[in-house]
Amino acid sequence: MPDWNPDDLATIDRDGELRVAAQRPDGTLQTPRIVWHVVVHGSLYVRSVRGDAGGWYRGARHTGIGVIDTGALRADVTFIRDDSHDEAIDRGYHDKYGSGSAVDSITSPAARATTLRVEPR
Repeated sequence: MPDWNPDDLATIDRDGELRVAAQRPDGTLQTPRIVWHVVVHGSLYVRSVRGDAGGWYRGARHTGIGVIDTGALRADVTFIRDDSHDEAIDRGYHDKYGSGSAVDSITSPAARATTLRVEPR
């Protein structure tokens, strides 16, 4: 798997929202959904605030591939389940988005169970 170009990763990290669209088995893309994201230890991570009930998340887990778009950058990606840095990812969400019910939701056990590392294809 290729690594993110540091400039591209910095561009992604600066944005508060990321549009994610999983690729369906027939090659078409799901409708893009806005998600919060963090960069931790040089990797990009996303979670489903709705846990495994999130449609975009189910699609990403099913095919493992899709597209992300910040508006400034669009990339074909691979989604990989990765819970190896959940504590740091929680801190990253708090640092980036502050406190409140939305951050509590994205750091909840249900959301944590959906942590995906996003890598370029």
